[in-house]
Amino acid sequence: MKILVTGGAGFIGSNVVDAYIDAGHDVVVMDNLFTGKWENINPKAKFYLMDVRSEEVFKVFKKEHFDIINHHAAQMSVPASVEDPDFDADVNVRGFLNLMESARQTAVKKVIFISSGGAIYGEAEEYPTTERAPVVPLSPYAITKNVSEQYLAFYKHQYAMDYTVLRYANIYGPRQVPHGEAGVVSLFMDRLLSGKPCTVYHYPEEPKGMTRDYCFVGDVVQANLLALTKGSGKAYNIGTEQATHTADLFSEIFAAIKEQRPDTADTLKDPKIGPARPGDLTRSCLKTGKAFREIGFSAKCPLAEGIRKTLQWQMNKKGY
Repeated sequence: MKILVTGGAGFIGSNVVDAYIDAGHDVVVMDNLFTGKWENINPKAKFYLMDVRSEEVFKVFKKEHFDIINHHAAQMSVPASVEDPDFDADVNVRGFLNLMESARQTAVKKVIFISSGGAIYGEAEEYPTTERAPVVPLSPYAITKNVSEQYLAFYKHQYAMDYTVLRYANIYGPRQVPHGEAGVVSLFMDRLLSGKPCTVYHYPEEPKGMTRDYCFVGDVVQANLLALTKGSGKAYNIGTEQATHTADLFSEIFAAIKEQRPDTADTLKDPKIGPARPGDLTRSCLKTGKAFREIGFSAKCPLAEGIRKTLQWQMNKKGY
């Protein structure tokens, strides 16, 4: 199949591109390199340096004749969406519609849309949270993901364009940048490797910090492979079903760094405590039984193993 991966120079998107190419697909990457990196682009992929909001997008679709769009490009920071909701909506809604209209006019068969299980359910009463839980977005970022899911249903109803929604938990792993929904993993590693203290943000009722479902990017890649042929017209949580407090995540990362670099100062092992930021949820954890039953997805990488794989990549990158 010929697949367009938007955001394919970014953290998760580039890992998905690699897997699609390894599986024998013809892959095209579209990325404006706002957060993506040149070094992440697979040399076997055709690359367009382009914003999804550009008027040139339709020309690319008309030229390439894609079978599937895998849409990873996004403004992905919750705090940034609170600070500038207009920019967030411009990228995440107007940019998305630009892609959808181009897809409609060039007979694209399916869209794999990356949504946010880590944000779209809000402060869910059901915990861990299934796809049956009400969607209660509490940040502009989450609102744009919800709106985009509704547009997908419209395009399927009106134009018979198929789709699968993957509602990610907090994804971490090699190539991650220290912002976005799970950027805390990369941020903690960067600061500790540089000998700088870290901060755990929390609400008063959660002294160990918020809880999140941290899923390794290698597992997420498998979900994107499965979604090529499965999950028609449905949304699936993609996570681990394991909730981790931010303070416990920090301890796991500190232990991994101390193991690799015994000279790491013990004074760094106790992070600073800071108040929750605008848009932060108290807790988030996803149930993934539906994804297991219907598309065959299950997360296999334990947190400790994933942290060590990510740390090794970070250390190699920094020349440690």
